[in-house]
Amino acid sequence: MLLTPQRRRWIILAIIFSAIVLNYVDRQIVSILKPTLKLEFGFDDRGYALLVNIFTIGYATMYPVAGWLVDRFGPRPVLMAGVVSWSLACMGAGLTRSFAAFSFFRGVLGLSEPTAFPAQLRVVTTWFPGSLRGTANSISVAGGTFGSIIAPPLVAWLALTFNWHTAFLVPGALGLVVAVLWWAIYRDPPPEVLAEATAGVPEGEKPFLWGQLWSTRTLWAILLIRFISDPVWYFCLFWLPGYLQENSGLTLAQVGMVGWIPFLVADLGGIGSAAWSDRMVRRGTPPLLARKRMLTTVACLAPLCALTPHFPHPAATLLIFSLVATACLSWLFSLSVVIAESFPVRNAASVLGIAGGCGAAGAVVFNTFVGEMMTSFGPGRVFGAMALLHPIAVVILWTLVRPEKPRAA
Repeated sequence: MLLTPQRRRWIILAIIFSAIVLNYVDRQIVSILKPTLKLEFGFDDRGYALLVNIFTIGYATMYPVAGWLVDRFGPRPVLMAGVVSWSLACMGAGLTRSFAAFSFFRGVLGLSEPTAFPAQLRVVTTWFPGSLRGTANSISVAGGTFGSIIAPPLVAWLALTFNWHTAFLVPGALGLVVAVLWWAIYRDPPPEVLAEATAGVPEGEKPFLWGQLWSTRTLWAILLIRFISDPVWYFCLFWLPGYLQENSGLTLAQVGMVGWIPFLVADLGGIGSAAWSDRMVRRGTPPLLARKRMLTTVACLAPLCALTPHFPHPAATLLIFSLVATACLSWLFSLSVVIAESFPVRNAASVLGIAGGCGAAGAVVFNTFVGEMMTSFGPGRVFGAMALLHPIAVVILWTLVRPEKPRAA
């Protein structure tokens, strides 16, 4: 059956969603199998920290490069290369017998995975009109949180039923299947679809040169916003499970049973808030203004994290972080759309790449101090600091973010 453009774009979105699900599953296998891998390779917590740093530094470094590659060559070859590379890296890690080789493949994974998000943004920007863009963007990037939800039971089942090698090999093989589907299905949008997606954009609008981007105040605003707000989401990913055990009294088994709840709520909330902003656009609100209003509203949820130390019951902690995580994902989802509506289409992936790298750097800096603050001052000051980050980002959003166009020569 011949695919119409309207049907093809949703199939493309489903493939990207699947790729991003596996993107997150692959990166989390090491944390889920940490005790097993420590015994297998004979490393301690310092060796584990080294593994995490190898991945994260590669990820932060490659993110801006991935954005440039998408703007230069388009999403089809870049995402294809990325999915194949990170899938082979995942499988390679499952076949290694030494810590050095295992570290090498984790580094390749970190260098490959950032290709997903600039490619995803280019697809959403060129295939979907402004009235659907926020929803389409949030659905596709929600694959990351869905991957975070399914990774623990999937990886644990594969490792316990077969062995730890299988836990790497199966997701890697699934990634290769997704890569084949992507190459077979994806096409650049036909002229009528592109015209609908870029309605209101002057025909023949020229993009910024790479160097010119750095002279725009909106780029610096997006970098600051991501640097400030991303650490709250990284805290939810990497510190919340431990907090539930050490401060809320849950066992590891209980965390496995309920620890996914904030991420599921965040996924639904992020998609719902994006759909709300799309509804404002359909009712006549300028797209960028609609995103700003929505982001400001959901940012009011983030300071609730300051209440966490005062309500130590696990149910209260889960409720608070369900709301905080909703704010985080709403910002992560819709800031991509803000980028698409503030810059020329052919610059959007580059800006997202730079911003993603900056957000990861902010998380590295913040996480460097979280352990010390937890030990020296307790969690109260950590949560108090986090409560301020999204309100600061709101101020930056309203004062510095605006549509940017290259000056006429």
